[in-house]
Amino acid sequence: MKEGKIIGLQRKKVKLLSYNKKWKELYEKEEKLLRSVLGSYIKDIQHVGSTSMPEAEAKPIIDIAVGVESLKIGEKCIKLLEKLGYEYKHDTNIKERHFFTKGSEKNRTHYLSVEKINGKTWKNHVLFRDYLRKHKEALREYNELKKRLAKKYKNNRDAYTLEKGSFIQKILKK
Repeated sequence: MKEGKIIGLQRKKVKLLSYNKKWKELYEKEEKLLRSVLGSYIKDIQHVGSTSMPEAEAKPIIDIAVGVESLKIGEKCIKLLEKLGYEYKHDTNIKERHFFTKGSEKNRTHYLSVEKINGKTWKNHVLFRDYLRKHKEALREYNELKKRLAKKYKNNRDAYTLEKGSFIQKILKK
């Protein structure tokens, strides 16, 4: 199967796929590449988002969180990531990260957040993922919500993401 069939989604579109075990392999390949280029700047790398959760419905985009000592250190990663084909998008309204996309607007394949290790954004990414991996009923509820929202907002990813927010906050409070 070609990588383009496994991952990639047009910007602003919402399309969900059932979990694909190849996503883990693609993440691991990208993690290895990131470690080889970012080296000692990295404190940790995590596969986050729905593609990291077996049994999850997901937009076919690999989400990666790179933990660094500080956002100042994260700034040193910008040029290195751009050389790997990542496009820097600044913080995109989340002040505790540097955000990047990979892939064209017609075929986004990766989202990457460079975050302060153990900062609020880092913890939220990891805790949400871990909770849904462990609590299958919550994952089923999240899948159903995403399916409803994907039908409603198939051409409006911003609205889709915004409406998932209350569910995500409810899980993070737990």
